[in-house]
Amino acid sequence: MPGRSIDLNPVSRITVGAIGKPGQRTFYIQARKGTELVTLVCEKEQVSALCMALEQWLEELRVKYPKGAKFSRLEIDMELEQPLAPLFRVGQMGLGYDEKNDLTVIVLTELLPEDVNPDEASSVRLFCSRAQIEAFSRHGLQVVAKGRPICPLCGKPMDADGEVQGFCPRRNGHSDEIVFA
Repeated sequence: MPGRSIDLNPVSRITVGAIGKPGQRTFYIQARKGTELVTLVCEKEQVSALCMALEQWLEELRVKYPKGAKFSRLEIDMELEQPLAPLFRVGQMGLGYDEKNDLTVIVLTELLPEDVNPDEASSVRLFCSRAQIEAFSRHGLQVVAKGRPICPLCGKPMDADGEVQGFCPRRNGHSDEIVFA
């Protein structure tokens, strides 16, 4: 049985947020078109990768399609809307471009267990303006940055005492304090 396919074309609102304490946060991507609200669960790394890719994407669009490159920066409320009722956990993400309408398309596909046919995955396509994409990526990177600091040696998250969660192989078992310059 094929999964659900939802298109919000165009979105009236798109945001990203996290609920919980650093180290225990759950990340959400949320979009609205009219009365339809779509909420999806994703990983911190997915949010970070998507936001960085969108920043690069905007630069590529500016060069390749300069006609829509000048837009007003949106300063809008980026808080998640309640209720948080996620449709699915995001597995794959992709980007596309609707040249006719100058809209970026974010494609989010459901994460399924390995033994399930990939054709059964649900997907959501979000059609967004350049201004919405810029606001989303800027806000998303701020949300990600509010988490635990990252060890500059091994890239693993650190706790409040500056200790790496687990073992930092680059410190070779030494517990010398890491000093951030």
